[in-house]
Amino acid sequence: MCRTVYEVVTGKDLTNVDFEGVRGLTGVKEAEVDLEGKKVKVAIANGLKNARVILDKIKAGECDYQFVEIMCCPGGCIGGGGQPWGTTKATKEARMAGLYQADRDLPIRQSHKNPAVKVLYDEFLGKPLGHKSHELLHTHYRSKS
Repeated sequence: MCRTVYEVVTGKDLTNVDFEGVRGLTGVKEAEVDLEGKKVKVAIANGLKNARVILDKIKAGECDYQFVEIMCCPGGCIGGGGQPWGTTKATKEARMAGLYQADRDLPIRQSHKNPAVKVLYDEFLGKPLGHKSHELLHTHYRSKS
């Protein structure tokens, strides 16, 4: 998310795509991303117990995040339901190291620069945050009471 948001907001190429402040297994991570002078506060929760911590802080007016990511599984997908049973902290850390290395080795490290994503927008969706992409890609919640 941070990689694409930086370039969309600033219109400039991002030279360092590694946002260290949002990585790791800590239950709640808070970071500030500098978008050329505009500070964006982000929070990431690992596990639903920690989601409650963030949501309670928001409800109490104790924070003003512009972006919140909730990962249901502790450690996110590296420790989630699709992974083998018996995952330990060491296993998660080894998976993270492998994923970060694989990411560093990729020639394209930002989703909005993926050729397939570019074609999708150019030929069908129009533009990021445009009407069609909003209607088709964003979740809409409705009261069912």
